[in-house]
Amino acid sequence: MNTYGHGGDIYSQEILLDYSANINPLGMPEGVKEAVRRAVDEAAPYPDSSCRRLRKALAAFHQLEEERIICGNGAADLIFQLVFALRPERALVPAPSFSEYGQALKAAGAKIFLYRMKKENGFRFSLRDWMEEADRVRPDMAFFCNPNNPTGLAEGKETVEKMAGFCRERGIFLAVDECFQEFLDEPEACSILGETGRFPHLFVLKAFTKTYAMAGLRLGYGICGDRQILEQMEAVRQPWSVSSLAQAAGLAALREEEYVKRSKTLVKIQRKALKEGLAGLGLEVWDSQANYIFFRGPEGLKERLLDRKILIRSCANYPGLDGSYYRICVGTEKNNQRLLRELEEVL
Repeated sequence: MNTYGHGGDIYSQEILLDYSANINPLGMPEGVKEAVRRAVDEAAPYPDSSCRRLRKALAAFHQLEEERIICGNGAADLIFQLVFALRPERALVPAPSFSEYGQALKAAGAKIFLYRMKKENGFRFSLRDWMEEADRVRPDMAFFCNPNNPTGLAEGKETVEKMAGFCRERGIFLAVDECFQEFLDEPEACSILGETGRFPHLFVLKAFTKTYAMAGLRLGYGICGDRQILEQMEAVRQPWSVSSLAQAAGLAALREEEYVKRSKTLVKIQRKALKEGLAGLGLEVWDSQANYIFFRGPEGLKERLLDRKILIRSCANYPGLDGSYYRICVGTEKNNQRLLRELEEVL
């Protein structure tokens, strides 16, 4: 088996506090849990492979056409579907960023080029530098994570629109990952989801995983203005990839408006407190806008906390980073205070 390269590995060791996976600290909404319980009684037949009810609900939720939406077994499933549907020869991927883009491209045989965001620039994205790199390597496909994982830094909609326009002119298919946008203070100021009709070469990736604490149910979706692309994805995916339980959970989650508001408020308050606590311990902290925080500390910090049954995410396997970079999620006030106490002791 390959070494597990993501957060959330609570199965190979005893963990009391998991700060390695960026999941809503409020946990799964009660309405979603109840919907899953009810769905068990109807789980004997095969699920609707086209996710018709869920896609219709998502279309109403986002106020766009149902035909633009495709559902998958989590965002990672859709990343692999998209890459295997398009089969790009050359792809441009930001670094550091979510590793699944590179894994899918490598599996499909694409040549991968990295646009490296540098520490001396605060790991900020530069559209000008990115466009220069794209003109240099001439990719068929590009990925962009907004807000970025692991840094938590987000770019405004205007920047992403300029990127999409640039890609349209040069025949580059652009995949924009917006899976963490619901935790931003103003997600609508950063999202390009509503512009998929203008940019048919654009695919926007979304997921229920983090916002609704549904990582174990596996449910993601994508939006694209080009129906032919979605049909190509349908052709390469396995049938019944989204279970009836996950579809029921998604339908229930879209009704949890109050839960989302409470989550954003909690994350905003605790993100600030956690940043200040980490900085107060002498750690170098980046100004994340998402529900996770990127920081730098001594190498071996993950292992020291593991001895106390606390799991954080080492970023050593991100291109451009080393073992001194870490990412933690934003938790509840009680858990955050405990984490800071444990950090103070091991430091």
